[in-house]
Amino acid sequence: MQEREKWATRYGFMLAAVASAVGLGNIWRFPYITGELGGGAFLVVYIVCILIIGLPTMIAEFSIGKRGQLDAVGSFQKTTRSKPWVIGGWLGVITSFLIVSFYAVITGWVLYYMFSYLVGTVQEVEPGGIGEFFEGFIGHDFLPVIWQVVVMAIIVGILYFGVQKGIELSNKIFMPALAVILIILAGYSLSLGGAAEGLSFLFIPDWSAFANPDLYLAAVGQAFFTLSLGMGIMVTYGGYLSNQTGHRLPGMATGIVIMDTLFAIVVGIVIFAAIFAIGGIEVDQGPTLIFAVLPEVFNQMAGAGGTFFAVVFFFLVFIAGLSSAISLAEVSISFAIRRFNLNRKKAAIIVGAVITAVGVPSALSQGGPLGDVLIAGETILDFVDILTDSYFLPIGGLIVVLFVGWGWKRQEAFETADFKNQGLGKLWLFLIRFVAPIMIIIILLANYLGIGV
Repeated sequence: MQEREKWATRYGFMLAAVASAVGLGNIWRFPYITGELGGGAFLVVYIVCILIIGLPTMIAEFSIGKRGQLDAVGSFQKTTRSKPWVIGGWLGVITSFLIVSFYAVITGWVLYYMFSYLVGTVQEVEPGGIGEFFEGFIGHDFLPVIWQVVVMAIIVGILYFGVQKGIELSNKIFMPALAVILIILAGYSLSLGGAAEGLSFLFIPDWSAFANPDLYLAAVGQAFFTLSLGMGIMVTYGGYLSNQTGHRLPGMATGIVIMDTLFAIVVGIVIFAAIFAIGGIEVDQGPTLIFAVLPEVFNQMAGAGGTFFAVVFFFLVFIAGLSSAISLAEVSISFAIRRFNLNRKKAAIIVGAVITAVGVPSALSQGGPLGDVLIAGETILDFVDILTDSYFLPIGGLIVVLFVGWGWKRQEAFETADFKNQGLGKLWLFLIRFVAPIMIIIILLANYLGIGV
């Protein structure tokens, strides 16, 4: 058995966890769901879900990893007295594997857009033609696969060097860069005339929107997706924590959640301020918001400002997507290292190649050669997205909260999660024993009955 790698510093661990949380969920998913579901109303419900479900579940996942000191499956096996709980670890590995297979595809789209702006291709598209430009790219016979492979090569290259020299070091570069870029974009976006209308949309709730049940279902789903819960990531990262360093999980998890939420809000400011400043463009465009709608906004900006905004924005999205994909792939690599006794470099190459191969059908399913192949009425990419987001993530989260909340004794749960304040510990235990499970079960039933978005 190889010696388990560890984080070099508390700061490095937190940056890696934030990098995992801050990804396409914040920049791609959060804005389009917010645009579809009432702006400020969705933001309010989303923040509540983060506090009462997301944060408690994250602490529980870190606790499993810290106590087990292994990968997602190994940590469940080591910390449980009953074998069925191990399903939570296996589901985390499977879920993260499937998500990164299509996540790399979408991140490849982002990289293609950034490249296209750099060479001037997108700027030449006629007004109103960006949607056709996007469809032409994702429907191409092989181009989406090329960009997917480029992204996966970068991911594997970083993971090849391990926890400290790969994940930790890269995120010490990525996260400060993301913060600087986001501040620049926010300042530029707010300088545009009419940006106040975008801020109003994002922060002032439309009270009628609270009557929409989709709002609550989407908010819980977004809380899980954006915080990388139910994917095995936080269990795996918790397994790289040293028991001797006295890491305080509640404080670190709270800091991670705050940074992730602030990032999503500032991204919302950037996008909605720009859209409303230009005017005449609807915000409820769904998943194509950043690919078919925002480029129209960039192209309408005066002078070279639009090109600058576009290049910097898509670079931001690319780095965010890449950092999350690294975390997703690490779950499978960590498992493969222990399960098959592989060294880090060999595991990174083999697992990376398998993920790439599994993701190719998703890359070719959006109008390309496999565009007519449907599973349960959905394209391959959309089916994998729905399967993981609507079912695997909440089921994985449900197993985590039930396992820690009911499978562990109260005192061992408090000690592993580092709750020195008994009052806060009791509140956390109440949330993961009762509130989180009930809400997750409601989400699962709604998804199964087709009630959700």
